[in-house]
Amino acid sequence: MDYEVEIKKNLERNEKFLKEFENWLNEHNLSERTIRKHLNNADLYINDYLNYYTIIRPENGITGVCSFLGDWFIEKCAWSSKNSIKETAASIKKFYQYMSEKDYIKKDHYKILCELIKENMDKFLDSMEAYENELYYDMFDF
Repeated sequence: MDYEVEIKKNLERNEKFLKEFENWLNEHNLSERTIRKHLNNADLYINDYLNYYTIIRPENGITGVCSFLGDWFIEKCAWSSKNSIKETAASIKKFYQYMSEKDYIKKDHYKILCELIKENMDKFLDSMEAYENELYYDMFDF
């Protein structure tokens, strides 16, 4: 398998999902700012994270949400914060709600995603706090 060819195919597939997701968000009468935020966060998850270690299609990406929010996002995104974790989690839930309503994923899988995020949010936020504290104390480690 040629990794570059496969990643290009996946990114092209994902573009279709993101365009449909944008239309779906518009149908729900969200503000343009909110729509952009959800699109950017969903794009980060499906195009960057799900293609980072190996190529994973969004339909199969639900199980990666905990490692994304509790680790990868915190370490790789300079803007990560407790608030951005919550916002990104909300965007991922919205994206998979759209995927569920369009029958790209099973409704039960969407419910599992929501449960995973709810049950692990405190852990994600604790990881963010630990990361911030480690960076703060590392500044004084001469």
